[in-house]
Amino acid sequence: MQQGTLMRKVKSKSWKKQRYFKLQEDCMTIWYQSKRTGKTESAFSISDVETVREGHQSEVLQSVAEEFPPERCFTIVFYGRRGNLDLVAGSAEEAQCWVQGLRQLIEPRSFPLTFALVSRTWIRDWFQKADKNKDGRMNFKEVQHLLKMMNVDMNEDHALRLFQDADKSESGTLEGEEFVLFYKALTQREEVLSLFQEYSEDGKKLTLLELVDFLREEQLEDEGTEELAMGLIDKYEPSETARARHVLSADGFLMYLCSLEGSIFNPQHRGLWQDMSQPLCHYFISSSHNTYLIEDQIRGHSSIEGYIRALKRGCRCLEVDCWDGPNGEPMVYHGHTFTSKIPFREVVSTLGKTSWGNSSSPLPSMGTSPPSSHPQRYGQSTAVQGISALPETVQDPRAQGPWRHWVAQGASLSPTPQELKHKILLKGKKIGRLEDTLDGPGDEAPDVSDDDNGAEAEEERRRAKVRGTQHGSALQKDKETLAQALSDCVIYCKNVPFRGFQEARSHSRPSEISSLSEAKARKLIRDEGNEFVRHNAWQLTRIYPSGMRTDSSNYSPQEMWNVGCQIVALNFQTAGMEMDLCDGLFSQNGCCGYVLKPPFMRDKETLFNPSDPSSREGPGPITLTIQVISGQQLPKVANSKEGAIIDPLVRVEIYGVPADQAHQETKYIENNGFNPRWDETLQFQLHVPELALVRFVVEDYDKTSRNDFVGQFTLAFANIKPGYRHIHLLSKDGTSIPPSSLFVHIRITE
Repeated sequence: MQQGTLMRKVKSKSWKKQRYFKLQEDCMTIWYQSKRTGKTESAFSISDVETVREGHQSEVLQSVAEEFPPERCFTIVFYGRRGNLDLVAGSAEEAQCWVQGLRQLIEPRSFPLTFALVSRTWIRDWFQKADKNKDGRMNFKEVQHLLKMMNVDMNEDHALRLFQDADKSESGTLEGEEFVLFYKALTQREEVLSLFQEYSEDGKKLTLLELVDFLREEQLEDEGTEELAMGLIDKYEPSETARARHVLSADGFLMYLCSLEGSIFNPQHRGLWQDMSQPLCHYFISSSHNTYLIEDQIRGHSSIEGYIRALKRGCRCLEVDCWDGPNGEPMVYHGHTFTSKIPFREVVSTLGKTSWGNSSSPLPSMGTSPPSSHPQRYGQSTAVQGISALPETVQDPRAQGPWRHWVAQGASLSPTPQELKHKILLKGKKIGRLEDTLDGPGDEAPDVSDDDNGAEAEEERRRAKVRGTQHGSALQKDKETLAQALSDCVIYCKNVPFRGFQEARSHSRPSEISSLSEAKARKLIRDEGNEFVRHNAWQLTRIYPSGMRTDSSNYSPQEMWNVGCQIVALNFQTAGMEMDLCDGLFSQNGCCGYVLKPPFMRDKETLFNPSDPSSREGPGPITLTIQVISGQQLPKVANSKEGAIIDPLVRVEIYGVPADQAHQETKYIENNGFNPRWDETLQFQLHVPELALVRFVVEDYDKTSRNDFVGQFTLAFANIKPGYRHIHLLSKDGTSIPPSSLFVHIRITE
């Protein structure tokens, strides 16, 4: 990567300042220098960078798109709530140099390198913070201050002993490698060393056979264990000599336990591991509500950044509320409120550029309010032009392919994610039905045979006539308010009102979808739980937040997933338990935004009801046993007082069917956020493990007020890997907070 590159830092269309950016020799810090003042200051650490976007993939850079070509533009996205850094390089070559260089630094080829980079960066960052006089050395007083910053309340005599052991030069200060020695002594993992020595005959190394024993007995690896052990040694053993002898040192053992293979999340489930050839209604789909909003629902800011963030997070169902704008141009905003507006064309442009970055799975894009109430006005035709500009997206129903095959099957099946890769589906109003578009009007009155009971037959004829009248009236109204071209864009997700499960079963199609408020959904769950599950086995249902949630708060998605609702829309801009559950469920299967429902939720005749776990077909309850052993380098609570040290506790929460909802917590450890030890065992019984999510939460205990959030990690029970595992914690925003983690032991028994 070049150093001292002159680039423009862009904050708005009118604010564009030139800065010299350069990568420091440690390859961990980016510094910039003002061209005008020559003042140099630290800009950011590589460990703060989440990703790098190329081109006009931010609202700011889109506003200057006419001035600067996309090949010169890129955006640096940071973890947490820190704002993006939008930059314009002097040439396309310089931009690529920075983009590729940054990506290599933040996305190393293997997890061990990531772990090593994080550790190195973390050590350097702390050294710089504690080195008050900036002389490149640290005296004991500065070390004591450092321990406070690192959440460590250590006995002064013990701290001095570690300091003197690391001071090899006997200068009374630590510098360079001496500080690294001090850090390693500080982070000695006694619980890991004890586990290592339990399987090591000489206490210094694990032979290949000893490692195989550990993998089989503790990690429950039962296939290809010897090959796995060889692979782990080659991948994580830092000593070339040890690798040549096929042994694993204590350092290599720790590296393995801190790696992806040592994570609680089953590495085989990180990629695309589920069957993607089932009908769409057989999947849970990651879905957002009012995606364009990044703040509240009444006066909040509308931004394409909302779409970019949601898509990067794995969301596959977006909401695009279109309303008439000036000069016939549709605008996207929350109708009848004071939220700001963005042009529909900008949203379409963003979807075209970013929809397939993380996933090729279909994208049901919601357009709930078509612009204009009359088809002759310009808004709808302009919207159609924008939609048509999207490449390889909306499928024409008259074309050959999965649509015609599906209709030929009598609409008993529906297209699959595999068939609809790289397609955008629009949900909205439609004139008539899909069958009408292909083969002419349908929905004829049923043929009642002579064998039917006369009274029942007459009643059915009367109902059919009423339905026909209602259908004709609705069809005429749609024709008056909806342009045919816009109607033709709506294929699989025709929006229809929900009038009960019996009505839907008799007269609805898999190509139709109903939207329900959270309150309506809860009532149906309470009163007709099994019918709701059956309905969702053949038709899509969308759930949206109550209109009273003007602060963009969220409801729990779990109760909606319990009855198989596929599109459970959440406010992605609001952090909390609800979004943790969403991220936890969809972090599997390649983060494609689709998760296959359990078999008993894909059967239209299922007996399953979430309020009665015994209605589930399959084996009996299982027991989940979690030994919470230790924590490592837990972060301080935001805005805490200087010198304050957390008193951490761990709470394990189970979300699932009502019978499985539970939580237990450990005791709190006083004044130790650096390496707390709990060694406590928590146990849960799960009746429907296929629907369970497990959330690990670390909090700072407070006896006088509510505990403060420290970190969390959530995953589906199906993705848990038993054995000794590390849990790498996430922030309230769902972003990584390296190197903070928990060390646990997991057992699953029937």
